[in-house]
Order: sequence, then structure tokens, then C-alpha cells
Amino acid sequence: MFELNLLCPEERVDVLSDALDALDALSVSVEDADAQTPAEQALFGEPGMPPPKDGWQRSRMVALFAQESGAKDAATLLQAQDFFDGCRLLGIQAVADQDWVRLTQSQFAPVEVTPDFWIVPTWHEPPAQAKQIIRLDPGLAFGTGTHPTTRMCLRWIARNPVQDQRVLDYGCGSGILAIGAAKYGATRVDAVDIDEAAVTSTVLNAQANGVILTAGLPETAQGLYQTVLANILATPLKVLAPLLCSHVAPGGALVLAGILERQAEELQAAYAPWLQLDVADAEDGWILMTAVSAVAVI
Repeated sequence: MFELNLLCPEERVDVLSDALDALDALSVSVEDADAQTPAEQALFGEPGMPPPKDGWQRSRMVALFAQESGAKDAATLLQAQDFFDGCRLLGIQAVADQDWVRLTQSQFAPVEVTPDFWIVPTWHEPPAQAKQIIRLDPGLAFGTGTHPTTRMCLRWIARNPVQDQRVLDYGCGSGILAIGAAKYGATRVDAVDIDEAAVTSTVLNAQANGVILTAGLPETAQGLYQTVLANILATPLKVLAPLLCSHVAPGGALVLAGILERQAEELQAAYAPWLQLDVADAEDGWILMTAVSAVAVI
């Protein structure tokens, strides 16, 4: 393997990425060229959403090629293009052979939800204190337990009675919340997502964990549920307010995550016509908001 290293301004990142892809780069990564210096810039987006910009003011791009000749040819072709103006070739270097599978796996350890509830990759042994575990490997779908929003939802499931309930996981991603609800005794769990890849991921993860649930597109959600879970983002949660509330059974719970602390009042206002949301948990600037539907009086 060989790395082609480039330095470029922010406005050239997108076109260079496309060009490197066309030149058969195995992968392309973008880093802040000023990282670990006073000029370093923070650049991040909310989970599941793209970052606000494609790169930094001074971006270092690293393209991986199978052969040195491929890296050299790409460098020659790029330097001849008009769009390379303002960019610079930093060099080409060999990449030491490594056990990439083992290296990747070493970066993902078991994740604690509560002292006795853990998310454990398949290549790890569960911690001795774990009484309940979810087996889940990092994948394409959002929700592997490493993000505070996922952990807060799972903590809520572990600490609230979902046994024998009908539960809806709206925007299921990897299916981790639906699996958690099933592990804690929910008798009927529906997991829905607009992304068919997420639905497939949920089905596979449920099978790997030995739980039964129904996964599908949003129209799969039908009727009332004693617990409705939605770990998405604040903006879609506001849009979905009437729909999500319509699925909460009398006396049932609505559990929302993907919300920053500063967005609490926005969500409370959006849901006020149907339910009163309160902050139930907080971690690293993120909050969990819950509401209980009124019990119908006969």
C-alpha cells in the first residue's frame, strides 16, 4: 500500500476527492493540516448528518493506492489540472503492512450502559459484571452505543418497565434500541426507518442477539404503543411530533434523543399541543426528553 499526501485549501477538497476516486484510490481521508497547533479548527456535525464543510482552511488529504505506480500516476495527473492551483504535493510513502482487522477491532471495546448492561462487539468477551448484553459490531447504520444519545435511551429502557409492552423504535438505525427493549421483556417490538439498509441491519442484529422484532419502513408502525422511542435529531423530531404522539397509548411513554441541551425549549414547544416533554437525562451536552401520555378517563 502507498499513501499520496496532498495539501489543499478547503474549496479544493471536494473536487480533489472526486478526482482521486476516479483515479482508483482505495480510500481518501481529509485532516486538518493545522491539527495540534494554535490554528487548529473544530469541524463537526450532529450524528447522522454531514459536517458543515467539506474540509478545513488548510486540509491534508491522504489517498491510499494499492501500488506505488498508481500513486505516482495520480500525482502527475493531478498536478497538471487547473483545479490543482493552490494545492501542493507533500509526498508519496509506503504504508507498513498491518493486521487491519485486528487494529480496527482493538479500537472498539465493550460499552457500559449501566453497571450490569453492556454493548459488546462479537470479538470481545462480556465483562464479568454484565448481566444483560447486546452483541453489536460497528457498522454503517447509526447506533452502536458509543454515542451519548444511544446510551441514554438504553439506560431509560433498563430503568423503566417495558416488560410485556408493545414498543416502537422510530428511526431504528442499527436496531439497538429495539433490541434493548426486546432484551428487557417487550413482547412486541416494531423497528422502522426510512433507510432500507438500516432495516436490513436491524434484522441481522436482532437475529445475532436472539430476539424477535418486526423491522420495516415507517408505514410498518401501526396503532398504539406503550413506549415510543426516537433517537434521531432535533429538526426531524419537531416535524414528526404529531405522528410520534399519535402512536403513544394512553399512559404510555414517549422517549426522544438526538437533542442538544440548547434545543430543549424548541422541542417542548413543538410537542406542547400533545404532550409535556421534560429532560430525563443528560450527557456530554446531549439530553434525553420524555413525556407520559394522559390516561383516558371513562
